[in-house]
Amino acid sequence: MGSLKDWTIALVMDPTGEFTPHALWALWLLAFAESSFFPIPPDIPYILMGIAKPSVSLYLALILTVGSVLGGAVGYFIGLYGGRPLVEWLISTRFIGRLFSHEKFEMVESYYNRYDVWAVLIAAFTPIPFKIFTIGGGLCRIRFWRFMAVAAIGRAGRFFLVGAFLFFLGERAQFILRHFDKFLILMLVLVVLGFAAMRFLKPAKTT
Repeated sequence: MGSLKDWTIALVMDPTGEFTPHALWALWLLAFAESSFFPIPPDIPYILMGIAKPSVSLYLALILTVGSVLGGAVGYFIGLYGGRPLVEWLISTRFIGRLFSHEKFEMVESYYNRYDVWAVLIAAFTPIPFKIFTIGGGLCRIRFWRFMAVAAIGRAGRFFLVGAFLFFLGERAQFILRHFDKFLILMLVLVVLGFAAMRFLKPAKTT
């Protein structure tokens, strides 16, 4: 996995710290693949690119959002048309089985049963692999366009929030790399608190 992570970084940045000629397309493909089958998230190459060139970090966030949402659609249809037999077979394979487990998919199903499509928003702001939720969305037959809308909101929120840190802090944003999982959980907490505030501060209807 470490070698695979280094390979993803080499796709977007050369040894001198400059973007490779195909860096933007590579970043898009990483985001697309990670949402459906690829094990390495695009966040680490994205953060390194943003630290190297903070001025383009929000543009990179847009590329990631588009790639991730479209890749999520592929994951959704894998779950929708492949169904549980395909998921069970993938988990039984040696490579996929090391990344996912029956327990994780059962957890995803419980999230969907409890929160419906909003479970996608939970996945977008946590270290849990997004592909589990995209495949699970199709498996649980969540309405496709609702799934896509919430996936777009969640992934845009995640990538643009990181992009804002990169844009304004530049090299000082390296703390995100050192504490990435904690940073994502903090973002999730902020999102939940925001939704809670909107719910409880909403003016009461008058008759």
